[in-house]
Amino acid sequence: MHVHDNHTQSISIIAQLILAVPFIISLFIYIFAVFLSNRHKKQWPLYRSFLWIVGHLCAIATLIGPFAERTHISFSAHMIGHLLLGMLAPLLMALAAPMTLLLRSIPVKMARSLSLLLRRKPFNVLRDPIFASILNVGGLWLLYTTPLFTMMHESTFLFIFIHIHIFLAGYLFTIAFIYIDPTPHQSSYIYRSIILLLALAAHSILSKRIYAYPPSNVSIEQAELGAMIMYYGGDAIEIGFVFLLFYQWFKSSRKSIHPKVVAPR
Repeated sequence: MHVHDNHTQSISIIAQLILAVPFIISLFIYIFAVFLSNRHKKQWPLYRSFLWIVGHLCAIATLIGPFAERTHISFSAHMIGHLLLGMLAPLLMALAAPMTLLLRSIPVKMARSLSLLLRRKPFNVLRDPIFASILNVGGLWLLYTTPLFTMMHESTFLFIFIHIHIFLAGYLFTIAFIYIDPTPHQSSYIYRSIILLLALAAHSILSKRIYAYPPSNVSIEQAELGAMIMYYGGDAIEIGFVFLLFYQWFKSSRKSIHPKVVAPR
């Protein structure tokens, strides 16, 4: 991995601030929205606020501070950062239902306009499991099997862009399969399950490829350790991911088999 001189370190600090500040702002916006929502509506679940905070802490820890500096010189630390920023943080934040909270917190007229906007075709394409998988897993293949990984550590712009992409692609991937917020035009569980299986397989195969063919400027020892972190750490998060999807499927099936009976008036 790259060893930073003083100039590169100063650029790294700037990049860290640019990446971390939006997460800090969104953390406080969510808390403020909870305050607004609780004033006029039913109390917002405390566990959702907890998930939002922990998700943000996972992301911020990978972007600024000692651990973020470590990811520049250690591929294994970089891979832990990938798991936190691209997998765990998006999952926790999606489970916090931020869009539902937003719709509860803003005026009714504005909420209706936003709901209509989210029903438009471009957003349906973004939420499609295939498109989300290509952006997420396909982006990782591009990063680790091309010179892009080396270029990322030589360009502040690329470093910022790729980290933004990793998080946004991970979040989009999560909400494409697990529906927590209101989701117009929902895909079937069978369709989502098949695409998820293929996406997770592609992620596992990539980790094995990294083990066998390290990215440029990464030592064999670091590549092997990083690949194992990606494989086993990714599996741990993916188990939770699959559990949530199948649990929602189970609940949906029970509702269809045992619909609520409305008592006659």
